[in-house]
Amino acid sequence: MKSIFDKKKYFKLRIIENLIFATPFILFAIYKQEILITLILITSPLFLVVFNFNTRLNFTVPTPFGKKPFEFTVGFRNTFFVFPFAYLLAFIAVKVSNFNLGIFAILVIGFICCSYYSKIENEYYVWNFSLSPKEFLLKKIKIALFNFTLLVIPAITLLSIFFFDQVDFIIGSVLLCYAYLVMVIYAKYVSFPNDKNLTHGIIVVSTFIFPPIILIVIPFFYFQSIKRLNTILE
Repeated sequence: MKSIFDKKKYFKLRIIENLIFATPFILFAIYKQEILITLILITSPLFLVVFNFNTRLNFTVPTPFGKKPFEFTVGFRNTFFVFPFAYLLAFIAVKVSNFNLGIFAILVIGFICCSYYSKIENEYYVWNFSLSPKEFLLKKIKIALFNFTLLVIPAITLLSIFFFDQVDFIIGSVLLCYAYLVMVIYAKYVSFPNDKNLTHGIIVVSTFIFPPIILIVIPFFYFQSIKRLNTILE
């Protein structure tokens, strides 16, 4: 409107527009004999003419993670609301003395972190690391384990204090999450730069059904991913 009309015509048009929208409410307020509300409804359209509201909200969720690799930065911003929920579950577990609920909170955090590695990055992004396949995968794993630990510390600290006699189960659940993180990182690159095929997807799902086979799947995916990355990084 500002680009079409001069300033005087623009304000006239805005006043008429606002009054048209306000008129039904003004008439109803007069009918109810609400003097104060009537005055507010008459003056508000005139007052709002001078304001220009920008509906564009530029807000970036801050993260404790670096920009490279990108998985945790992007993933955390998409799922940040899950972590207060997981911490709340851990708190409720302590409050109602339900240790299993606390372990579930840890596994929820682990599952969410594993989901960050479902997105396949551009081939050039991997090549840009200038590392050998082994070094590249090790770097990814170190960052993933550190960031997961950072996110899960509040839950495991709380559970360890109030369920100290079962701290071995807490450590075991964290180690299980570590194993799954390693597996999904390797799985991400078994068909790189293509997405995982159906066979690899079935193998990943089977590890959630029967966790012990992850001990076989991890080395299998490792050698497959090294083979694929050799064409890009070496």
